[in-house]
Amino acid sequence: MAPSQSFEVTVVGGGLGGVTAALALRQRGIRVTVLEQAPELGEVGAGIQTAPNASRVLLSLGLRPQLEAIHTEPQDQVRRRWKDGSVVALTRLGQFCKDNYNAPYWHYHRADLHRVILDACVDPDGPGPVVTLHTGTQVTGLDRSDPGRPAALTADGCRHEGDALIGADGIRSRVRDEMGADDTLLFSGEMAFRALVPGDLIAADPATRWLVDRYQSTIWYGPGRHLVHYMIRRGEYLNVVACVPCTDEVAEKWVVPSSAQELADAFPGWDDRVPAMLSKAKEDVSCFALYHRRPDPVWMDENVALLGDACHAMLPYQAQGASQAMEDAAVLAEELGAVNADGIRAALRRYVDRRARHAGMVQQASLRNKTFYHFPDGPEQRERDAKLRHFDGESDVSYDWLWSGTPLNDPDLGAFSYQFSR
Repeated sequence: MAPSQSFEVTVVGGGLGGVTAALALRQRGIRVTVLEQAPELGEVGAGIQTAPNASRVLLSLGLRPQLEAIHTEPQDQVRRRWKDGSVVALTRLGQFCKDNYNAPYWHYHRADLHRVILDACVDPDGPGPVVTLHTGTQVTGLDRSDPGRPAALTADGCRHEGDALIGADGIRSRVRDEMGADDTLLFSGEMAFRALVPGDLIAADPATRWLVDRYQSTIWYGPGRHLVHYMIRRGEYLNVVACVPCTDEVAEKWVVPSSAQELADAFPGWDDRVPAMLSKAKEDVSCFALYHRRPDPVWMDENVALLGDACHAMLPYQAQGASQAMEDAAVLAEELGAVNADGIRAALRRYVDRRARHAGMVQQASLRNKTFYHFPDGPEQRERDAKLRHFDGESDVSYDWLWSGTPLNDPDLGAFSYQFSR
């Protein structure tokens, strides 16, 4: 149902969740302003996995041609033992996801994906009012003296007022703080190395050539640490995320520059193929502390609501952080797109009711995978590996539930086939 009149929404934060929300709202006829504190809108140089639940949202926004131009498609998800690299389990991706979930499992460079969504936000020929973008705009407070017209106050003295305000400003959300929500931030005790390894170096080495012969998403399990890697830009880079116990420096500073040597040295005694690939990292290698939030259903107050990491930041052990933010965006747009300005508060309430429990379950599953991934060799590890050989999910949720996503109300999405060819 289309709204009887257009209204204005301010989105604080221009990351993947924020721009997806902006595009989804635009396509519902809503006027959107995005406020981003960075001087330029963009994403870090790293990879991202979009499972079918996120791909379904992106495809529904009319982005299929652009996504097909930038994606890399893994054929399998492979789980390996740390010591010898033996395959514990294999989950089909590729055509299996398209056939069973009517949406693909694709990998991207985060900056490429962000650019596609951002371009659609400002495309003058796209449906709905063009999104207004403000960069270099740091939100310092909220003015909610008129509950129906919340305003974001910025460091440059400006005031950005709208009928609703959405905090998509990340794990250290200023909007969340100004909303008065509880401090739910927790430290995991772990950190992640993030690196891009040039694909030509991978292909040139017989020890690592197998990584480009068949695109896969690979998880290595080991005592107290694990390693994830997959190709992006169709072999231009191997994206690496390596989770290990956190140092005091990284815990304090959140993000610290590192090196390929430190990355390789973090996996002593592992299969020889691990240091062979990690030592090839040439792009900037960084370490970032892994913080998350405990599940909390309080995502809104009056006409202010939260989205993505601001309300459900999770550990990366389900590869669902950005995907859950995209689900938020789709549900938020459905609810706000069906009302006029008088119905905003009720629409935000329905958005939270539809999303908070679901995202909380993914948060909890991601947290439990921290233990599940890192068992020392022994009885628990063998029990885990046996479970994975009969795989329907990891510690808490099935992939069928996770990849089906939050049910959307749009009957067109339920009936439409994306017609992926073999």
